[in-house]
Amino acid sequence: MPDLAPTAPDAREQNAERLLRVSAKHSHDPLTEIDWEAPLDPDQFAIPPHRVSLYGTRLWHGLTPRQQARLSTHQLASVTSAGIWFELILMNGLVRHVYDSDLTTQHAQYALTEVADECRHSTMFARYITKTGYPSARPSTRAHRRGKLHLLLNDTTLTFAGAIFVEEFTDAMQREMIRDESLQPLARQVAKIHVIEEARHIGYAKPELERRWARMSPARRALFRQVLGVLAYEAVVECVNPRIYALAGLDPRQARAVAEANPHWRQAKADWAKKAVAFFRELGIIDRRSETMWRKASLLP
Repeated sequence: MPDLAPTAPDAREQNAERLLRVSAKHSHDPLTEIDWEAPLDPDQFAIPPHRVSLYGTRLWHGLTPRQQARLSTHQLASVTSAGIWFELILMNGLVRHVYDSDLTTQHAQYALTEVADECRHSTMFARYITKTGYPSARPSTRAHRRGKLHLLLNDTTLTFAGAIFVEEFTDAMQREMIRDESLQPLARQVAKIHVIEEARHIGYAKPELERRWARMSPARRALFRQVLGVLAYEAVVECVNPRIYALAGLDPRQARAVAEANPHWRQAKADWAKKAVAFFRELGIIDRRSETMWRKASLLP
């Protein structure tokens, strides 16, 4: 049933009004605000070394410092490729959300504003990927199929929950990048724009998920918990495509297995997921019965 326009200001409309004001003042155009012509230093890391999936392993120590830096750049390119994949799913969900809404509401108008943000972000990520020489911005075949399934389900509530997880996860990673002045300037510029604008998106998605979760039946909640765990697992797996190891001259299967067992990489994922996990625990979306996929993805301590 379509959402009806409120007859008086409510918390939902007030939040959207605030977000629209902030968007008008603090939106960025990455095509003009980022120096895409500046050369990349092959010896600079794109993400902190200790956050690279192979950091501290025997495979890591077998790479030269330049190869380690290159691996970090390819890992960030892989993460941004996964980001494009998810942002396309999110934009589809937001447009369907607007289709069931009243565009005279500021809530619906902000959803379209967020779609515009995400279009710019996806273009920015694609530019970064091209600049690094990473071979593709397409998701893996597995993720492409999972994405199509999500689009068929057309579950707006799951879209908002997925957005909270993915955006909090990448936000934590990118805030670390912004603080580290030793890292690649281009990577930090991309991270800065994304962090500024994604903060608004998180502020839109969280109260919407709270509102929808409160109206769910116990049976639907039980199913939702399991499905969200699978989505979070798939999103994290997609972040590091095995092709980054092949580009480093490593055996992709062996390197992936080493990364999955690497305590440094497991800790990185748990650290980046911390805020999203805390929010889902507070709502009751993650409980003892639904922790399996979250632990499998190394998203819980």
